[in-house]
Amino acid sequence: MSETRDTRLRRLNMRSMRRGTKEMDILLMRYSAERLADLSDAELDAYEALLDENDQDIYQWISQQKPSPSEHEPMVADIIRIAANG
Repeated sequence: MSETRDTRLRRLNMRSMRRGTKEMDILLMRYSAERLADLSDAELDAYEALLDENDQDIYQWISQQKPSPSEHEPMVADIIRIAANG
């Protein structure tokens, strides 16, 4: 049985909050709270793919210490935009 959108949003929200590093918890919890419900299914797929990456890599991409891989660029840019408006 495939999960409902609501179940998927709750699952991704939980994954955003329990990353393993406090920095990523804070950044992704904020992003999740502000944007997750408004994302399209394709954008949720992209976010879920980003969550599958290593926290240290994601942090370096968001903090712009290293460029993000092209497949994650739009999502990382959106997270940076939300973080900058905080």
